Amino acid sequence: MKVGITYSDLQVDGAAPTAYRDAILRAGGEAVVFCMDEPFPDVDRLIVLGGDGAVLHAAMRASERGIPLFAVNYGHIGFLTEFERDEPDRAVALALSEKPDCIVRSLLEVDLGGNKTLCLNELSLLHPVSGGEDIRTGKLCVKIDGSSAGDFTADGVIVATPTGSTAYSLSAGGSIVTPDCPAFLLTPVNAFSLKSRPIVYPDSSELSFSTTGGDTFLAYGDGHFLGTFSMGKTLTVKKSQRKVIFLTQSRHEFFRRLTRKIN
Repeated sequence: MKVGITYSDLQVDGAAPTAYRDAILRAGGEAVVFCMDEPFPDVDRLIVLGGDGAVLHAAMRASERGIPLFAVNYGHIGFLTEFERDEPDRAVALALSEKPDCIVRSLLEVDLGGNKTLCLNELSLLHPVSGGEDIRTGKLCVKIDGSSAGDFTADGVIVATPTGSTAYSLSAGGSIVTPDCPAFLLTPVNAFSLKSRPIVYPDSSELSFSTTGGDTFLAYGDGHFLGTFSMGKTLTVKKSQRKVIFLTQSRHEFFRRLTRKIN
C-alpha cells in the first residue's frame, strides 16, 4: 500500500507530513510526501493535511485518478475532514486498512456558455453590488429537466451537492443531507418571497438557468470565480460522471461528527 501525504504549506509545517510518513513506514506501508501544488505521484490512497479548502483542491486531483482520500483537520471547523490533528494513530490505521468504509461523493458539472467546470461543494450565482449602485435583487428562472421550477427574485441561488450542504448552502438556510444522498439542493439566497425555500431534487436531473432584462449574476464554483451570467447566456448544472471517494472510519458517524463540529 503506497500512501500519498499532501499538505497546504500555508497551514501545515513540514514536520507534520514527515511524521505521518514515518508512522506509515513503521507500520509496513510505503509513503510519499508532496506539497499541494507539486506534481501528483502514483499512490493508492491519499491523506490530506489542511482545512476544507485544501480538501476541495486535493479531491479534484484525486478524482481524476480514482484515488480514495481522507483529510486531517489543520484548518478551522473542517467539515470535510475525517480526523483532528491529535489523532495521527487513527489516521494512519485508516490509511493502511485493507477494507475501509468509503463514501462516494458526487460532483456537479457546470456548463457556463460552453465552459465546463466541476464542483464538489456548490455552484453559487450571486447578484453583484458595486460602489454607487442601489442595492436590489435579481431575477433567475430555473428549469429542472426542462420543466419550470420557479422564478426566484433574490440575491442569488446556490446549487449544492450533498457534500456542500454543510457549507454556503447551510448558511443561506439550506438543509443538510448525508454525503451519499442521491440528490442536490437548490437554495435561494435572501429571496424576496418568503415562500422561496430550498428545493431537493434527484441528482439524475439537469438544471438550466436563464435571466431577463439587465440582471447580471456572478458565477462561483467552490468559491472560485467562473464568469458572469446574464441574458442570452446559457447555464446548465448536472451530475458529473466523475466521483470522489472518501475513506471514513464509519459511514454511520456523519451526523455525530457534524453535530460536534457545529457546536
